[in-house]
Amino acid sequence: MHPMLIFDKSFLESLNPSEAALLDNFFSSCITPLFFIETLADLEKEVHRGRTAEDVVGSIALKTPDMESHVSPHHASLLFSELLDGHEIEMNAKIRMSGGTHVQLNNGQGMVYTMTPEEEAFLRWQRREFLDLERQIAKRWRRSVTGIDHSATYALFNNLYGSFRKPRDLKDAKLLADTLIDLFKEEISMRLGMSLLQISPADQERVLRRWSDKGKPPIREFAPYFSYMYSVELFFYLSIGADLISRVRPAKKADNKVDIAYLYYLPFCSVFVSNDNLHERVVPLFLGDNQTFVRGQSLKTDLAKVDAYYDSLPDDVKNKPLYTFAPYPPSHESFLVADLWDKHTPDWRKEQADKKKLTPELQQALVDLANKLSKESQPVGSGVRPPDVKDLMFIHTSRQIIPKKGKWKRV
Repeated sequence: MHPMLIFDKSFLESLNPSEAALLDNFFSSCITPLFFIETLADLEKEVHRGRTAEDVVGSIALKTPDMESHVSPHHASLLFSELLDGHEIEMNAKIRMSGGTHVQLNNGQGMVYTMTPEEEAFLRWQRREFLDLERQIAKRWRRSVTGIDHSATYALFNNLYGSFRKPRDLKDAKLLADTLIDLFKEEISMRLGMSLLQISPADQERVLRRWSDKGKPPIREFAPYFSYMYSVELFFYLSIGADLISRVRPAKKADNKVDIAYLYYLPFCSVFVSNDNLHERVVPLFLGDNQTFVRGQSLKTDLAKVDAYYDSLPDDVKNKPLYTFAPYPPSHESFLVADLWDKHTPDWRKEQADKKKLTPELQQALVDLANKLSKESQPVGSGVRPPDVKDLMFIHTSRQIIPKKGKWKRV
């Protein structure tokens, strides 16, 4: 499996189509709902240099990974699933997909996923086609994230520093947030966290009843993902109150809260890449040992080097689909992409040495199997819960792929 990547819009905008093709070739991408809505919001942005808003959004949609990617479920749905239903939210770099149809084929059960509304939208946006509903969403989103007044929050948290010390820097603010979460009495801490995350009073009571029924375990044991999001929120407001993060953004610029919200998805990736200055300052504070932050310009520069490397190959090689001659990063030169694979997919060099090419017969057999899964599998009754992923016989996804991006054929 390729290293799992989360990117923000600032990074993807910096790529040209050829670099975007290589990004999709060498990384699995977890596309956050925030990226989708931020891209859509560009329809309401002032556009310079003679480009229309439709051109800007269409260009981003063209470069968005569409082969090795999935759209993450919204963080709110994950949070409520954990708090209200007790579902485990695995904090690791695995594919998470919402929806899907539980099906059976012969004696085996599986899941079939069709294109998400977001994926269908990106296809339309590539053609500069936008629904009126999407334009209205864009207007509401831009109004909701510009000109936010943090003055009341600033005053509240600034005043709290009379009862405990003010953090010296962002690293100290992160330490203080985690300390306070564990220092408060469990119920008080849970109520504060749920209030910061805008969970309604009625739902708060439901969560507390479930927590009580479980024997009132420690918060981090009861709801790990909630505890993580709570830490992000408390860190943000402590940092604003201490003037470590600005509470005011220039006119028509999205609030810093939008950039911070990308961190809700951070546990679900191996590599987080961004050109945003706030991300560069904050994301490393929340990374696990098996995660990496990469400045967007560094990865773009490396993808340009990889592009030049493959462009130097003979025409009879590079005119084939990219995956046929570049299933792994170049291994005999120094590339950041290869370094990230070494850290997050450490067995790839051995796999590359042992890799056997698929014969035409096996390729056709795989195509036939995919068609059979799509056409002959039958939905299982709605009252039957799907097995755990490890017990599924198959998972089938379908999507439309852009055949060529930049200079590179892809299918």
